[in-house]
Amino acid sequence: MPSRRDILTAAGAISAAAFFRPMTSLFAAAAQPATPVEFKVPKGACDCHVHVFDPQRFPFFSGRTYTPEPATVAELKEMHRKLRIDRVVIVQASVYGGDNAVTLDALKQLGSNARGVAVIDEHTPNTALDEMQQGGVRGVRINMGGASEGELPLVRRRMKATLDRIGGRNWHLQVYLPLAVAAGLMEDVMAAPVPIVFDHFAGVLAAGGVDQPGFNKVLKMVQAGKAYVKVSAAYRASKLVDYADAAPLAKALIAANPQRVLWGSDWPHPDTSSGRKATEISPLLQRDDGRLLNLLAAWAPEAAMRKTILVDNPAMLYGFR
Repeated sequence: MPSRRDILTAAGAISAAAFFRPMTSLFAAAAQPATPVEFKVPKGACDCHVHVFDPQRFPFFSGRTYTPEPATVAELKEMHRKLRIDRVVIVQASVYGGDNAVTLDALKQLGSNARGVAVIDEHTPNTALDEMQQGGVRGVRINMGGASEGELPLVRRRMKATLDRIGGRNWHLQVYLPLAVAAGLMEDVMAAPVPIVFDHFAGVLAAGGVDQPGFNKVLKMVQAGKAYVKVSAAYRASKLVDYADAAPLAKALIAANPQRVLWGSDWPHPDTSSGRKATEISPLLQRDDGRLLNLLAAWAPEAAMRKTILVDNPAMLYGFR
């Protein structure tokens, strides 16, 4: 019969082994498609909105508002293999602040079929912008998804400052904003010297329908060719199980100007509003990317239109060859 000392020694060894095993083994795997893609994905198709989380190699910054589980380049490649997606755009996630090392590393791993969208501030030197350009970055992002209409002046200042920083580069400005704020920027977008890209249906809530205040302005910006909109993360716009109320919004955007619509998965689906403390692990959402991609076939039934959205538009905006 083992002594108390033997039991304590064994328990300590187990605890130590658990502590020193790889961090990724402590977390659930990022989502992988469960539903097969039901249409022929055109060659050169691009997923225009994904993130990579690699806290072991690239620690999150202290000012983050949530702490996601890891999601690696290897998992991303497997997800795209199943979807038959050839190209990808890595979007710098807010948990890394202005340190774009994780994005640049992912671009290096993925090669010529990958592009990046970075986050910069007033302290980012021009030499860093040059390095980003060489590494595959083609745009910068402003993430103010929680902004109110009263903060429009602040959003405008940030937008102008960012546009000034990227002047002279063949880049674009990507913004994550609520619909009311996006609509309030109409004059600024129309006058912008570079394309403006709105994340995730431009912040529209699908339950409000196509007649909700502000959506008409988004349609005008798209129709004029001054703004792109990502029909991405339908689950963020819609609360319905089948996302049916997102369909009229997507169809309206495509009808306004199919050359200004992009598709993105939002993999690995971070839960950014879980209510947890910023330093507490927020499990990744388990969304079916096969099902999400199949939605595009309902929104754009014609193969030629899907090629425009999946291949031609990303090639033009991100400089794929």
